[in-house]
Amino acid sequence: MFQRGAYRLFKAFSSFQHRLLRRLTPAGRLVVAVLVAAVIMGPNTRLTVAYQAVTFLLALLALALTCALRAPARLQIRRVLPRFGTAGEPVTYRLVATNPGRVVQRGLSVLEDLEDPRPSFEDFVSTPEPGEERRNWFDRKVGYPRWAWLEELNRRAEIGEQPLVPVPPGGTVEAPVTFTPRRRGAVRFRAATLARTDPFGLVRALARVEAPASLLVLPRRYRLPPLALPGSRRYQPGGITLASSVGDSEEFVSLREYRPGDPLRHIHWRSWARVGKPIVKEFQDEFFVRHGLVLDTFQTAAADARFEEAVSVASSFAASLETQESLLDLMFVGPEAYCFTAGHGVAHADRMLEILAGVQPCRARPFAALHGLVVERHAALSGCIAILLAWDDDRRRLVSTLRALGVPTLVLLVAEPNEPRPPDADVHRVEVGRVAEGLARL
Repeated sequence: MFQRGAYRLFKAFSSFQHRLLRRLTPAGRLVVAVLVAAVIMGPNTRLTVAYQAVTFLLALLALALTCALRAPARLQIRRVLPRFGTAGEPVTYRLVATNPGRVVQRGLSVLEDLEDPRPSFEDFVSTPEPGEERRNWFDRKVGYPRWAWLEELNRRAEIGEQPLVPVPPGGTVEAPVTFTPRRRGAVRFRAATLARTDPFGLVRALARVEAPASLLVLPRRYRLPPLALPGSRRYQPGGITLASSVGDSEEFVSLREYRPGDPLRHIHWRSWARVGKPIVKEFQDEFFVRHGLVLDTFQTAAADARFEEAVSVASSFAASLETQESLLDLMFVGPEAYCFTAGHGVAHADRMLEILAGVQPCRARPFAALHGLVVERHAALSGCIAILLAWDDDRRRLVSTLRALGVPTLVLLVAEPNEPRPPDADVHRVEVGRVAEGLARL
């Protein structure tokens, strides 16, 4: 009951703070801060003249609010977004505003309304802040530091106010907008708010325009050195088509007469009806290079820097598909066990990067789910790249099993700088914050 009450209070305060900061310009915020200070210092009119500042500032704010009562005319807003962005790198898009009215609209600016960053109640009560155990009893009990951390974590981008040039009647203007996404994932635009500042420059008049859109932000990627990945070509039942499908889909080659032992599902019924005897479809089996990219998602802490770096390392390998004549199977565990294939004409690397943009830590399933997923596909793999978050018995057992099955495995361990090095010499340690250096040494 206490936690739910605290959650509602934090949510209401966050909404009030957002609305207040939208209404006030930077100069208006300064005036309000000075007004509050004057109110605190000026109760005794005999000892200070701060009350005069209170009167003046209140009158100034009242005039500004009166001038900002009339909302600006609503323009038609749309965005021309790029296909993708990348975390930590500037993204530029075009904001297009059209004036459907008969009057020139001047002095307008646009404030972007992004997805609400406030966490849900379930996230608030179940996701501890990193290092929360070191906070004092009051902060742990009330939970405001956790709330502030989760809200900041959900805020994927900050986009500043964008001024517009005068928009003539029936005319259209464009304005370039540049921002830097903080994290991978989807940046969702809910609406755009048109703002017009009062003559004193303190308060904005606002008008909300619905303009939903979404931009997918891909994980950060690092440059990889030229790598000779382990392994050789392997037999692939069904050819390349099977690499991107589930079941026994195969690559069709020709038709031939039925032979005892051919499966009934391969019968070509139209040809049988035409020639009067059983005809079956013949498929080609191929040999080609196919690597597994195993991503360890078993991380208990939310938004852990180590997990984000592991996703970036996996994205770096996925992006290198454009220069390699091979297939790559991305394998990880989330709500289910997943395997996605790209490369060699099956699918583009961008599709794999889109998947990695949304991958989340797995807390509900054991590591054995990933072990089974990888071992099940070992016969088709020429080699394997394992990106791990720890080096414990479960991870060691997975790597040992793959090597015992004849699958050469490149092991990358993403670790914090203060963690001890693993005793195994064939484990490549990559430190958080120095990932580019670690990958350059491969």
